[in-house]
Amino acid sequence: MAKDRKRGFFKPEEQLKPEALAAYQNGRLREIVALAYGQAPAFRKIMDSVGAGPGDIRRAEDLAGLPVTEKADLVQLQAADPPFGGFVTQDYSQIRRVFASPGPIYEPWPLKPEDDRWAQGLFGAGFRAGDRGAVAFAFQLTPFGFMLDAALSMVGAVSLPTGVGNTELQIDIFKTLGVEAVCATPSFLNTVAQRAREMGLDPAGDLNLQAAFVAAEMLPESLRQSLESDFGMTVRQAYGTADVGCLGYECYHKDGMHFPVDCIVEIVDPDTGKRLGPGQVGEVVATNFDPLYPLIRFGTGDLSSYVEEPCPCGRTTARLTGIKGRVDQVTKVKGMFIHPGQVDQVAAKFPALSAYRVVVTRADQRDVMTFQAELKDDSADTKEMESGLKAAMADILRLKGEVEFVAQGTIPDGSKKVDDRRVWD
Repeated sequence: MAKDRKRGFFKPEEQLKPEALAAYQNGRLREIVALAYGQAPAFRKIMDSVGAGPGDIRRAEDLAGLPVTEKADLVQLQAADPPFGGFVTQDYSQIRRVFASPGPIYEPWPLKPEDDRWAQGLFGAGFRAGDRGAVAFAFQLTPFGFMLDAALSMVGAVSLPTGVGNTELQIDIFKTLGVEAVCATPSFLNTVAQRAREMGLDPAGDLNLQAAFVAAEMLPESLRQSLESDFGMTVRQAYGTADVGCLGYECYHKDGMHFPVDCIVEIVDPDTGKRLGPGQVGEVVATNFDPLYPLIRFGTGDLSSYVEEPCPCGRTTARLTGIKGRVDQVTKVKGMFIHPGQVDQVAAKFPALSAYRVVVTRADQRDVMTFQAELKDDSADTKEMESGLKAAMADILRLKGEVEFVAQGTIPDGSKKVDDRRVWD
């Protein structure tokens, strides 16, 4: 019997009326603020710095009285108070895994994960109990693969941790095991479709994919339509970060990304921290309810806006209208963040460089990263240096890229270290 992948909810709170939803979230907010103030020294210092105590944060609107903690702040706080910057509330006996993201930033994973926001997102995307679901995200150092693996279990699906790469092997697994649902980047699914055809397979007829949950990259509508046509499946996207988890997901109606019920998402003015209203573009700022690693008013650095109009699916949370850019130069390429400081680290290994930048473009629905470099001396051995730069990029940026040596004066003084030239439809 065909599964209904269009309707339903993962948990009843997703359809609470606005007043009841606010009461539910505010109750959880008061609990996490009290816990963090009592057991997370870094958060206590933040509240003390503005003369606030737990009793001053009773509802979501009260968060406006606290400063936003940016990702760059977290890097500095962890460096000063390793490994977690004073935000972890418990000792290592309650930590199952520790992940490392660029920065570096270390994220603890609880002994017994209870956060079900990614499961809310999977259900919204059409994943159902009994599905065989592949997770084509990395399980090395970064937490997203494990997050989705846990979420599939919460939904009642079987998890196939296929990871990244090995396209032919993954296609064989999809075909042999009859995989119905897949978590992947949009560009990886595009590669799967192309490779399947090269193998003499029809992605729609020979594979059984029915629902895709995509994240970590932009999803142009043209690419979504292409993937849905290639595979004969629905493709829905989600948004979140390794630090604070899922912050938005599409339902069948794909009219914005619903806020999960178990967190508070704000859109704020990047300069003042003031909360903005529907339709206004600002930084996505999140408060999670994680008892191990509570991050309260954490700035993601991503720009977006939200709408509050009712959705036909029946979910009552507001919806993000897509990611519209970054507050800083930090840029996501092939699902990985690139920081300007990492570009400096690559260049520091090559004293012969006089100027440099990373240029990000788009070709055949894939991100292309090129390290552009000017040389102090045009007689330098570029062949050897190109090989070294590619190795340094793979090591420091964790991504493969191209190298282009350009004439002196091509890269202006003060130019961006990460120049994102991608155009999205």
